[in-house]
Amino acid sequence: MAATGAPGTPQEYIKHHLSHLNLEHVGLVENGGFWNINLDSMFFSVLCGFVFIWLFASVAKKATPGVPGKLQCFVEMIIEFVDGSVKDIFHGRSAVVAPLALTVFVWIFLMNLMDLIPVDFIPYAAQLMGIPYLRVVPTADVNITMSMSLGVFFLIIFFSIKIKGIKGFAKELTLQPFNHWAFMPINLILELVTLISKPVSLGLRLFGNLYAGELIFILIAGLLPFAYQWLLSVPWALFHILIIFLQAFIFMILTIVYLAQAAEDH
Repeated sequence: MAATGAPGTPQEYIKHHLSHLNLEHVGLVENGGFWNINLDSMFFSVLCGFVFIWLFASVAKKATPGVPGKLQCFVEMIIEFVDGSVKDIFHGRSAVVAPLALTVFVWIFLMNLMDLIPVDFIPYAAQLMGIPYLRVVPTADVNITMSMSLGVFFLIIFFSIKIKGIKGFAKELTLQPFNHWAFMPINLILELVTLISKPVSLGLRLFGNLYAGELIFILIAGLLPFAYQWLLSVPWALFHILIIFLQAFIFMILTIVYLAQAAEDH
């Protein structure tokens, strides 16, 4: 950064760009307390959510039965794509799964898309306003990705109990894969590991990929002269577009798959 007080060495530059603006920096908690919140991740995730709601709501209000405009056609393609994925995987009846899948896909895609903004663009403007730290990619924050995966996890439990009942869900945890009372403790351990691994892998996969992508952009900006940064940043950005889409798609597909498995009545 070229602003006053900006980190001078590459190590300081990288450390600065990997630091979140949280409640400790604004004086609301002390010494990184348990209830500390990354304000930048919360702000940009909510902002992307509002952009998603505003965009789709405005298209829905202006939708025409005739030849659609370019934006309406684009939104309809996304909805049809998500709806087709849900119909192929989830064979039960639910008014929640398709809207949830659409929300997950578009929201995560928009949050991932923030990674294509030059690493110094928004943080430099924020520093001019007196904001010391600012990270703009919410999905590069493990708190955001794990919060989303925990939401999916609670829905898995809800669907399991709703479809199978508490007794049926308990049997699923204790009588599989070995259908004998003597193996109930072993079955419970195996099934709990399988159940808990779903939200953990879901959240960490998204976080790991986006954190790595953001880190590469920061390394390019911090270690290379400005005149040569585009030689690596532009090719990486073009490749990163694929990662941005794939990670949103994978999160959506796994969400549908996990809910479909939870809705299966054995």
